[in-house]
Amino acid sequence: MRQNEYTQSPSEAMQQYFSQASLPSQQEILGQIVVEILREGRTLNRKSLCTKLLGRLERAGNAEEEHQYHQLIGLLFDREG
Repeated sequence: MRQNEYTQSPSEAMQQYFSQASLPSQQEILGQIVVEILREGRTLNRKSLCTKLLGRLERAGNAEEEHQYHQLIGLLFDREG
């Protein structure tokens, strides 16, 4: 089994994730999701972001929305940044 050498703190990882969202619409989506999570009283972390993104992906109304959610999910799990 390969050891994971990922050493960023959770806040650093979250900051890096948000900085990688390049399109204004991506940042708007992330902002909406963060507000939803915090209003629900949940902890903001990868798991909660992923859960919300997957839920939105399932309800996407068109291919463009699906593509945006796929990109954001990909950024969430990209650890090379």
